[in-house]
Amino acid sequence: MVHFVGAGTGAADLITVRGMRFLQEADVIIYAGSLVNPELLQYARKDCEIYNSAKLTLPEIIGLMKQADSEHKMVVRLHTGDPSLYGAIREQMDELDQCGIEYDTCPGVSACFGAAASLNLEYTLPDVSQSLIITRMEGKTKVPELESIESFATHQSTMAIYLSSGMLDELSERLLAGGYAPDTPAALVYKATWPEEEVYLCTVGTLAETAKEHKITKTAIVLVGEVIDHQNYKRSRLYAEDFSTEYRRAKNEHK
Repeated sequence: MVHFVGAGTGAADLITVRGMRFLQEADVIIYAGSLVNPELLQYARKDCEIYNSAKLTLPEIIGLMKQADSEHKMVVRLHTGDPSLYGAIREQMDELDQCGIEYDTCPGVSACFGAAASLNLEYTLPDVSQSLIITRMEGKTKVPELESIESFATHQSTMAIYLSSGMLDELSERLLAGGYAPDTPAALVYKATWPEEEVYLCTVGTLAETAKEHKITKTAIVLVGEVIDHQNYKRSRLYAEDFSTEYRRAKNEHK
């Protein structure tokens, strides 16, 4: 059995309880060494076989899984954040399907939510934004034409942009071309929730300048939108005194 486990945003105690238990029970752990906090490996048993996938190819990873399965060993494939976001898990699962090896997925906290926690943000403020767009710039992995930064920027909603901190000059240009104003609030969060986390508030127009000033070129997420400034929003109706719900009557409602 192979368990695809989300390691969370970085802090070792932000893995889920289920994910931690899988690590404690695993016979074999294959972890994304370039991104996963190595402190998480402390949950592993002393006799657990541990492999760093940063040094492996897909056939080599599948080979380890097949060998472990043939020996009736439990495998944890430990991915950063949540495996469903930029985790390249589908290709592994398809290979396991062909081998007849069972697998499941344990979710994790993704970087955009770790970054929001670090900034105490609410991404969906009433009258400001009710949508969060999670995307990336095109790099070695292509992005579908209909999912360009410019097209998403036209919505003026909140954006969390992954895997793009080394291309911030171009990112700013594309955000501006899509309709964001240069003074639109933005944030650059390096290694969200890790001990060495760095958080910088800036604007769409100063993203690249901010990154250069602080020497950030990778492992950072970019947040864009008026929610970062958290001004001029309306309070939720859910807790308003004059609003009735299934569980609470409005204070001014006639008895």
